[in-house]
Amino acid sequence: MEIWDIYDKDRKRTGRTHERGLPIAEGDYHIVVSVWIMNEKGEILVTRRHPDKSHPNLWEGTGGSIIAGENSLEGALREVKEEIGVTLSKENGKLVKSTRRDVFHDFNDDWLFTENVDIRDVVLQEEEVVDIKWVTKKELKAMYDSHQLVPTLRYVEQLFKQNM
Repeated sequence: MEIWDIYDKDRKRTGRTHERGLPIAEGDYHIVVSVWIMNEKGEILVTRRHPDKSHPNLWEGTGGSIIAGENSLEGALREVKEEIGVTLSKENGKLVKSTRRDVFHDFNDDWLFTENVDIRDVVLQEEEVVDIKWVTKKELKAMYDSHQLVPTLRYVEQLFKQNM
């Protein structure tokens, strides 16, 4: 069972929690992280979602909901460790975008880490991720244009232009 801290529309923690999978009340929010990893060549690490998840077989950055007691950075580091078996250095990451998404009842925090990850060393979490690869920014844009990325990631091209 996964438990989330609940925040109000101004991102103030309410002191209440929520169990994942249950309907979330109107006006309640939780925090979701998207973690983008860029290597020294400027390539971006993307992962392919499991076919049994929402947006099956589409590509994205690693991520998910932070759990009760975590902050956004801690959640980002944990999600990457769980989903691809990589330990990132918190010093190599920065929060580059945070968006309140009323339709999803969440705050989506985008983290950008600059790290060289050898994908031969990753350990994919079988129920979450089925593939991983490095792509150039041009390839990432082409993936989005051809509907190979999760559709909510329409901002990625601008994200990487701003953070180079």
